[in-house]
Amino acid sequence: MTTHLSAATAAKLALFGGCALLLAACAAPAAPPPCDACAAAARAQATADQALQTAQQAEADAQAARTAASSMYNRSLHK
Repeated sequence: MTTHLSAATAAKLALFGGCALLLAACAAPAAPPPCDACAAAARAQATADQALQTAQQAEADAQAARTAASSMYNRSLHK
């Protein structure tokens, strides 16, 4: 009787252990290493900085164009 109980317990343990191993194998892959995430964040920051610089240059160019147009308009009024 004891041998039968031990064999049944061992079989259950093996069955549940196998299921647990299969579930662990099917789990979602781990997140990328932090260094990859930091590199991606650094590239994104560099791109954002470049976009900001481009936008600031465009704003300065637009302001210069408005000033030139206003100056030309004022000169045309005085003629």
